Amino acid sequence: MEHDELVGALLTLRSRVADVRLPLETASAPVARADRTRVLDQLDDYLLPRLRDPGAPVLVVVGGSTGAGKSTVVNSLVGAEVSPSGVLRPTTRWPVLVHHPLDVRWFSSDRVLPSLSRADAAGEQGLAGARPGLRLVASEAVPVGLALLDAPDVDSVEEGNRVLAAQLLGAADVWLFVTTAARYADAVPWELLADAAQRGTHLALVLDRVDAGAETAVGEHLKQMLADAGLSSATVIVVPEVALEDGLLPEHAVGPIADFLTRTATDPAVRAAALAETWDGAVADVSRRALELADAADEQRAADARLRSAVTAAYATASAQIAHATSDGTLLRGEVLARWQDVVGTSEWFRSLEQGVSRLRDRVVGFVRGRRPAEPALVEAVAHGLSAVIQDAAEEAAERAHSAWRHDPAGLALLDGLALSRASSDLRTRTAEQVRAWQGDVLALVETEGADKRTTARALSYGVNGLGAVLMVAVFASTGGITGAEIGIVGGSALLAQRLLEAVFGDDAVRRLTQEAHSRLAARTDALLDEESSRFTRQLDATGARGRDAAEGLRASAAAVGSAMAARTAATAWGAGELPAGGSGHLRGTGAVARSVAVPDREEPERSRWWSRWFRGDG
Repeated sequence: MEHDELVGALLTLRSRVADVRLPLETASAPVARADRTRVLDQLDDYLLPRLRDPGAPVLVVVGGSTGAGKSTVVNSLVGAEVSPSGVLRPTTRWPVLVHHPLDVRWFSSDRVLPSLSRADAAGEQGLAGARPGLRLVASEAVPVGLALLDAPDVDSVEEGNRVLAAQLLGAADVWLFVTTAARYADAVPWELLADAAQRGTHLALVLDRVDAGAETAVGEHLKQMLADAGLSSATVIVVPEVALEDGLLPEHAVGPIADFLTRTATDPAVRAAALAETWDGAVADVSRRALELADAADEQRAADARLRSAVTAAYATASAQIAHATSDGTLLRGEVLARWQDVVGTSEWFRSLEQGVSRLRDRVVGFVRGRRPAEPALVEAVAHGLSAVIQDAAEEAAERAHSAWRHDPAGLALLDGLALSRASSDLRTRTAEQVRAWQGDVLALVETEGADKRTTARALSYGVNGLGAVLMVAVFASTGGITGAEIGIVGGSALLAQRLLEAVFGDDAVRRLTQEAHSRLAARTDALLDEESSRFTRQLDATGARGRDAAEGLRASAAAVGSAMAARTAATAWGAGELPAGGSGHLRGTGAVARSVAVPDREEPERSRWWSRWFRGDG
């Protein structure tokens, strides 16, 4: 039950992590995207496979910098060239995995590293041009229960190789990190070693090509650096500078490495401890990164909301501008005012100041009854003026929204290649259509109101089109935006229009008609603005950053993994009884160190000196 609970918790966590989307360029996004990939790789390549098959061979990934001698170490341990060495290795993108023939079933399927293809020695032709994969090599020299994977260089000039190396190291039960006396302080390897410390990976370092007499000093310095990096438990194996024998290190040089790996594979207690150290550390690391992903997902949603809010504010301001301009008398100036004056006559207006409005009203009545040709010009002037107000407001809104996004890293990335700083190229056409439609709404309101039996005769006597034009003027009746001499002209004209409508429909009906006409105008202008603002919001919709709340699911899943881990006992986890004790197979150099320090017979002094010279690398 404990095992099933933990598997289920990890599978749920994997699903939650896979669902996370980080499309917006927030501050945390670059690191979070890398963490997401890493967590998925850790779960697929290592945690779930190891949990499901605790008895599978220990996978030792041999990593290191360019020219450190990784492949030479692997070849020397196996006793044959199974992994080509040198800077220009043909299988850099197809790292070699060496295993005992009886263990092939563990690696020939997608149990571990499922994203990588597989090939054996017989199918290695053309690997250099193929997508990354593993080249499986069976060797009787490798103990049952152990596998060696020669990873690409961690500092390769090709990014793909570096990424692959990191992925392989993430799938390891044990890291065997190879460096040299000349390069063990390089920055790139230590970045990975710091990662190993964070994950709690079971680690051994091979310090290669150490000059004779410097073994102790260099080794102690490396151990101190490891301790400072939180890796004091790491094993350090010093390999002296020696001449190769047929391309291989002498047995005594690789002996300590062979002994370390053999113990890891064949000693149940050592193996269980190594697996527990790496696996528990990886679970803790994945859980921590999942919580950081949750924070990044929150930041994505916040960025989405921030960008949407900027667009909403910009176009809400535009809507308010239009509403103000269509209610404060601003539209009753310029061309509209001129056409209205054609209806009422400027001189007549001034004379009406002394003689009353009766004669002016007669002139307007003549207009609405169709006796004057000014009606189409007035309606057209209203349309032009209203369209200009809407166009200007939309242009300003686009500029404000674009500016807000341009100054936000998340928005700036979305603007790339888009022309959103201006209104849509077809906005004028769509605005003209909506204005004409609104004028049709006004005529329909007049016609509907005029259908009342009490007003039908009066409405028909004035004409629907004429009353509609007057209602358009009445909609823009307030004089708040007018200054100077225009106040009297526009104010009197608006009042006159209102009085005429009241004479036909009554006070209450005029208020209702005016409000309804203004409401319909607002609906149409807001629809235009919504369509304009959607040019921005569609970019956000396409990212999916506003989707369901992934953060809470991640936090809950990480907590469930922690609970399952807490309920898991050591025996249930990696008890020695569950793990195989190894089997046939003998790494080259195994036991060489013990043999080199054995006490020789007194009759063979020359042999003693010969073994001593061999151990020192003098011979």
